[in-house]
Amino acid sequence: MAEPLLRIESLCKSFGAVNACRDISLNIHDGEIHALIGPNGAGKTTLLNQIAGDLTPDSGQIFLSGQEITHLSLHRRAPLGLARSYQITSVFPNLSVEENLLLAIQAHHGHSFHFWRRGLKNPQLLAELGPALATVGLGERAGVLAGTLSHGEKKQLEVGMALACKPKLLLLDEPMAGMGPGGTKELSGLIRKLKQEMTILLVEHDMEAIFSLADRITVLVYGEIVATGSVDEIRSNPAVRQAYLGEEDEAC
Repeated sequence: MAEPLLRIESLCKSFGAVNACRDISLNIHDGEIHALIGPNGAGKTTLLNQIAGDLTPDSGQIFLSGQEITHLSLHRRAPLGLARSYQITSVFPNLSVEENLLLAIQAHHGHSFHFWRRGLKNPQLLAELGPALATVGLGERAGVLAGTLSHGEKKQLEVGMALACKPKLLLLDEPMAGMGPGGTKELSGLIRKLKQEMTILLVEHDMEAIFSLADRITVLVYGEIVATGSVDEIRSNPAVRQAYLGEEDEAC
């Protein structure tokens, strides 16, 4: 069987007496949308932060494309094909949509931020801007200040900035949070389209979106994996329904 794109072995992380991740082992396969779900405080974001490089595990190992990245910084993981978005949008509100994207594209090419305005005239960077705007559906909003975008549009822009580094694996941390039905539908369509180009690890509370997007789902409860499987397997798992979906087993 092919090497998983992301392999996590016996990962542990504690904050004082709180065990946020307890001996987590997980494989994410190339080309899949893998969802990570669980109640608040289950350890989802803590796990994502360790994968991204924002947190260092207490023990265990993380491998990307067979290379160990456990102790690499966030910035050293990006060139290896790892990118993420956060729960709270991190766009630059006083810059336009296209300027935000150009900053991300410029960073991927290793250009200095001290001269970022030259990127507005750099043919190499500009050649990537149009496709980036089209991918996230913001072509008609290119000149608009990011701070004036709707919440959903800011999320689309943030995903576009993450895509600028051409990731193999994209980590999405609750991208649907705070969105109405229209925004959720728009972003779900974008995520589904991105699956053709990369692997996605998705942390999300919107179960309708999860069940429509995910190839496989892993359920965390109190920092431990209680189940991993297909959508149908997770839907029908009594332990998952009781611990996370809030349902009692029919036999009870």
